[in-house]
Amino acid sequence: MTCKVKDVIRLLEEDFPLYLAQEWDNVGLQLGDRNQEVRKVCVALDLTDEVADQAIQGEADLIITHHPLFFHSINCIDYAQPVGKLIQRLMQVGISVYSAHTNLDAGENGLNQYLAERLGLDKIALLDQEQAEAYQKLVVYVPAGHEEKVRAAICGAGGGFIGEYSDCSFRVLGTGTFRPGQATNPFIGQQGVLEEVEEYRLETIIPARNAASIIQRMQAAHPYEEVAYDLFPLANQPHHFSLGRIGSIEPVKLAALASDVKQRLNIPFVRVVGDLEQVVSRIAVVSGAGASFLRQAHSKRCDVLLTGDLKYHEAMTARELGIAVIDAGHYGTEHIVVDLLQERLERGGLDVEVFSARQQECMQIV
Repeated sequence: MTCKVKDVIRLLEEDFPLYLAQEWDNVGLQLGDRNQEVRKVCVALDLTDEVADQAIQGEADLIITHHPLFFHSINCIDYAQPVGKLIQRLMQVGISVYSAHTNLDAGENGLNQYLAERLGLDKIALLDQEQAEAYQKLVVYVPAGHEEKVRAAICGAGGGFIGEYSDCSFRVLGTGTFRPGQATNPFIGQQGVLEEVEEYRLETIIPARNAASIIQRMQAAHPYEEVAYDLFPLANQPHHFSLGRIGSIEPVKLAALASDVKQRLNIPFVRVVGDLEQVVSRIAVVSGAGASFLRQAHSKRCDVLLTGDLKYHEAMTARELGIAVIDAGHYGTEHIVVDLLQERLERGGLDVEVFSARQQECMQIV
């Protein structure tokens, strides 16, 4: 069966729904066509010229990255600039780009869970459960024949998730009435004439934080110029998620743990804050730049926080709190994402070939 970009996206967002992303993040389709046919998928940490070369050489139709191609809105794509040149190259060969970033970090089986397991942690739990997703019930009235297009738009924008199930909705057929005013351009009926139309009441569940974008997508897919819809708050227990994880190991000296981290993550060095002779057993992990979780890790009685991108004053804070830190680097804690993505896609049952593009750590010790 032919696989399309939207099929790959649907598979990934079952595990890493867009609503898990931080508000500042830009996740999802970055470039290309959701209906494009996909035979080969290239997975990578970043989209660089080096990665693009490997994707093109491997005849990929879709590149999936962890870090987004566009972190911020852009006003111009200048082919004379590095990013513009990269976009031009990909467009010329017809490669689409999709990014799963903080939604992948926070997913139940996402990067931090994968990192904790790679490090051999036991009794893995969420580091911080303060982030809870509130949901709303979205009800929209759609003329018969257009219900599937509207449903697909809502679910494609992040609606319709209940636990591990996606595309959850309910619809029932009824009769809608309306009288178009003089300033209207009705899709059905005439100005000033009362109309009765077969309409579906279509309802589903949506994450509250993404309500605006989901409604925008819904309205774009709906044939009416004035869309009748309702939003209801829900008292259901919200879904908890976290960017970090906590786990345990057999008691070991901090120096030995640092050495083990290097071996398990296949990296040449780490930076350490703390007494190398200290015996540790309770570990917090946050991939990428996670020093902002120092106090949460300390409050959860962790001996060590493993993360990347530690700054000087953050190291001083760790010393003051009495918690050790192993800084394995941003790249060091996240390059394993290519293995995670490849494994997820290969067991997803899609008729696609998946390969990973490798890149070098951009910093080195001299």
